[in-house]
Amino acid sequence: MTKLNRIGGLHHCAYRCRNAEETRSFYEDLLGLPLAHVIQADAVPSTGASDPYVHLFFEFGDGSYIAFFDLGDETACIPDPETPSWVNHFAMQVGTVAEVETWKKRLEDAEVDVVGVTDHKFVKSIYFFDPNGIRLEITCEVIGEPERQVHRNDAHAALKAWTYTRPAPPSEFYRFKKEAVEA
Repeated sequence: MTKLNRIGGLHHCAYRCRNAEETRSFYEDLLGLPLAHVIQADAVPSTGASDPYVHLFFEFGDGSYIAFFDLGDETACIPDPETPSWVNHFAMQVGTVAEVETWKKRLEDAEVDVVGVTDHKFVKSIYFFDPNGIRLEITCEVIGEPERQVHRNDAHAALKAWTYTRPAPPSEFYRFKKEAVEA
């Protein structure tokens, strides 16, 4: 098996949006993320399916992106009704807790409902929804590298201590996973 380098980071995460201009205004005008790239096409390049779209990319300070597809039908990203609304979210990092608090005020001034500042012991965060119903988080790490290493060391033990009883996944899942990694 060929040894792979560790994945370097996030390039982009993509969601469906209801309206490209409404989404652009929220991410560029309110959050200050520049619209960096737009793809307009009548067919999906990876599948060849005829499905017109516009694909928007908004750039973070580190060069990564959050992206959206407007399929032209005014349909927003539909949340999974079986998943609580606080579970699936996209977290954006800032440098200080003061910046988190400043973002909270800016969003509230724009009449966006904000939850937090929430102290998670390793980050402090605020939560809110974009116009597409996507939950967003602005967060700041409040621990340094020595504490981060302690968290890494404790992560597996914490997961093993999780007592919620789940049915065992089918063995086919693990066979598929192993084959995919070895391929």
